[in-house]
Amino acid sequence: MTNFPNSTVLNSLEEREQFLCLVLTHVDHLNCESIVNIYKNLGSDKLFALCKHNKIESIAAEALIRCLGKENVENIWLDAYAHTYKKIHSFMSELERIGDIFSKNDIKLVPLKNSGITLSLYPHYGSCPMGDLDVLVNYEDFDKAHDLLISEGYKLKFRSSLESNDIKEAKKSGGAEYFIKLNGEYDLWFELQWRSVAGRWIREGQEPKADFLINNSVRYKNTGLYTLCPEHNLIQVCLHTAKHSYIRAPGFRLNTDVDRIVRNSEIDWINFQNLVEELEIRTACFFSLFFAKELLKTPIPENIIIKNYPGKWKFKLILNWLVRLNLFDPDGKKWSKIGFIFFVALLYDSPKGIFLSVFPSFEWMKKKYNIKSKSLLPYYYIVRLLDLSFKRSLNK
Repeated sequence: MTNFPNSTVLNSLEEREQFLCLVLTHVDHLNCESIVNIYKNLGSDKLFALCKHNKIESIAAEALIRCLGKENVENIWLDAYAHTYKKIHSFMSELERIGDIFSKNDIKLVPLKNSGITLSLYPHYGSCPMGDLDVLVNYEDFDKAHDLLISEGYKLKFRSSLESNDIKEAKKSGGAEYFIKLNGEYDLWFELQWRSVAGRWIREGQEPKADFLINNSVRYKNTGLYTLCPEHNLIQVCLHTAKHSYIRAPGFRLNTDVDRIVRNSEIDWINFQNLVEELEIRTACFFSLFFAKELLKTPIPENIIIKNYPGKWKFKLILNWLVRLNLFDPDGKKWSKIGFIFFVALLYDSPKGIFLSVFPSFEWMKKKYNIKSKSLLPYYYIVRLLDLSFKRSLNK
């Protein structure tokens, strides 16, 4: 990565941080010699605490099992792996069950992010920790999908107390959350979305439309589930990582999404880049790709990194800011609300993009706030600014 000034800051990681990067790499591309050396040098207990803090202890466990042999890995790692494997197996079985129900009701269901990757690209359940299942449906199918979930015992319930448990309000925002207890043992949060990213600061025009993604998806084997095409899958996870500002919980492990998609898919990079430029999301995607390439050694073409490079000053400012806030502390305090707003503004490719995100079109505002007349726009733009600034905690 010599083309980019100051990227060497990522090459000066402490040994324990290097371990995190090494074990997060795709299981078929592990650098076992380095993993074993650091493991022996720092010790099992210290590394387990570090991995648990970063919510990757089961991922690290699989890496250690493959590098050391299961008989040489301590029980604390094996137990973490076994627990995650059993939990994710339960999640994926439920996902396929709901997919079959939706399919019988003529609803295409597309698992997103980790759930989609685990389903079709990386079926190593023990190293795919997740607390929820994110799925995408067409806007026209959202109400029917909601009714089906309720009929199957799911309860409409948001994890954030700042969100309203009202299906009409949830639909306006792009999706809803549901809760169910699986097998009397596991808490499952099911996120039903008709927007592919649904970030508070990501306007609809900068994320791929659900119908576009779904129309280009393919049915997965003999299930009722559909998977995104590789290019769309990669763009979706790049935006999702940016939505979490690259370092907010669940933190650095989000980079595994990019790594696993690139290593397991045949990406049409021209198609990918054309869509990135069409959506004007070069800066946001750049850092998602950059961190995966720089730290997980993901084989992303150099020319794709260069094409999305945001320029020297923005690159240095964003990178140094993220490093200072700590790439490896997902639950740590990050930004003030004003600081976060400024950081997000940096991720837009142009001032026009920032303006349109804060002040969307009348049609968008009409759907969101039930505005009847354009004359009310100034008032509701103020409401929107308050929503963006205060409705959700941004301290992490």
